[in-house]
Amino acid sequence: MILRLLPILGITFIDIFGFSMLLPLLPFFVKHFGAADVVVGIVAATYLLAQLIAGPLWGNLSDRVGRKAVLIVSQIGATIGWTMLGFAPTIGWVIAARAVEGLSGGNLGVTQAYVSDLVPPEQRGRAFAWLGASFSMGFVFGPALAGWLNAAYGFSTPFFVAAGLQALTLLLTIVLLPESRSGATDEAKNAATPHAIAESFGDRRVAPVLWLRLVFVLGLYGWFGMMALILNRQLGWGASDLAWVFTCFALFQVVLQVFAVGRSVERSGNRAATNRGFALLIAAFALVPLASHVGVAIVVLVLFGIGMSLVNAAFPALASEVAPDDRRGTVLGVVSGLDSLAGFLMPPLTTGVLGAFGVVPADVIVVALVATALVIGIAQARGLHVPAPAPAE
Repeated sequence: MILRLLPILGITFIDIFGFSMLLPLLPFFVKHFGAADVVVGIVAATYLLAQLIAGPLWGNLSDRVGRKAVLIVSQIGATIGWTMLGFAPTIGWVIAARAVEGLSGGNLGVTQAYVSDLVPPEQRGRAFAWLGASFSMGFVFGPALAGWLNAAYGFSTPFFVAAGLQALTLLLTIVLLPESRSGATDEAKNAATPHAIAESFGDRRVAPVLWLRLVFVLGLYGWFGMMALILNRQLGWGASDLAWVFTCFALFQVVLQVFAVGRSVERSGNRAATNRGFALLIAAFALVPLASHVGVAIVVLVLFGIGMSLVNAAFPALASEVAPDDRRGTVLGVVSGLDSLAGFLMPPLTTGVLGAFGVVPADVIVVALVATALVIGIAQARGLHVPAPAPAE
């Protein structure tokens, strides 16, 4: 299995290597224009609103014309977006650059669909764990390099390096990545039209999983929007410190995903593993108000890392399990779109609450949403039977 996945894993690693350079820098980059905390959330929301529009459409298009062509087009636009960010003279330019990158880079669902094409259903949990490991390995190097480049050369240099890495990803995709499905097959001809993106919520096999995802990611992206600000507020960690924190966190996730998570998901099943991940994330978020000491912060990050590793491996496999073969890219694109919707809605809310009322009220929002997702997940595991998708005719 791993040999079949190597090209997409390698390309994903380089892609995420560039993307991860942004994460520890963006809040400080935005604020160096004199912006308030809530503007950090607005910038993040702009990127994710663009992905909300693009993700399902890219996934749907990949069902009809193939995965590789869609990845190539999206990578061209993402390279342009990173270059714009490097030249940004104002906060308005930053917002425009993030919109371009979001519209072009909404291809996570396509990547997940590509992996699903290559492996049988019973091995998808492990395959997505390997994909998660390639993501995390990119995060090992990206934030550390960004922290060093920022300290030595300023904000623009990491963004130009990220643009170069995106261009390298584009070249490797063109040269090395084989197509995982043919746009000329009968299955592809039957692929869902854009109208079916909305219809996914009316599909009795798919809709429960989509609603579960939406509730969960509302909480998750609320946390992502304010994570760096909370760590800075409670522990005084700046951009360089957070770059190393992200690096260590990503290395921890690589170890988990390569050596533990895939096997754990295969043993327990996708739904049970997803619920375990939710429970660990609730524990992590509940400790956030106490994380004004390094020891507690480490516990929060460890629980967060284990929980996210489980969810990132199990949930895409669960969504692939309920999706018809000829609409897998569309369904996973909708899942990516839900992430983007949450990313658009939640960072302005949680960063606004954080700035106005402090850590505890903002954190309560996150805990309540993820706890609701766990309750829904347990109810579905106990009472919802999802039949296998009918084969495409």
